[in-house]
Amino acid sequence: MNKGEIFLAGGCFWGTEKFFSLLNGVLEHEVGYANGSSTLVTYREVCAGSGHAEVVRLVVDFDILTLKELLSLFLEIIDPFSLNRQGNDVGVQYRSGVYFLDRLLLSEANEILKELNSGYHKDFVIETGLVENYCKAEEHHQDYLVKNPGGYCHIGLDKFIKALEYGKKQ
Repeated sequence: MNKGEIFLAGGCFWGTEKFFSLLNGVLEHEVGYANGSSTLVTYREVCAGSGHAEVVRLVVDFDILTLKELLSLFLEIIDPFSLNRQGNDVGVQYRSGVYFLDRLLLSEANEILKELNSGYHKDFVIETGLVENYCKAEEHHQDYLVKNPGGYCHIGLDKFIKALEYGKKQ
């Protein structure tokens, strides 16, 4: 099994987690905070400007869901040209980012994003890098949209349906 860990920041982490949890090849998922100033942080501190991004930590079987497929799907649920904003959510914690523990996966992701960006007339504003100061979010944020089906989400229902259909094709 070609397993790897990736951290995706795509606005509010509730919908991003739900979307990726539906995909075949995603073995584990949890929401948390990354790339801020400390290793222990709360949602309140993130909202107050700790510098962390809301992220989804994924463990992926890349033999089932390739990194290119994963990043292509990520681009479908975010606006890759919007800085520090996704949907109605505005602020540094809602920036778009792709982070790794592994430098080789980071390098591969940068090449893939460069290739995917080549079809556009402007550059993506997706932060990439190694993950720093990751902290798992509070339990009530984990699987939030499963626990609260009517909860807020910046991702449209059509995207969740696509994720379900995509998973079935694998």
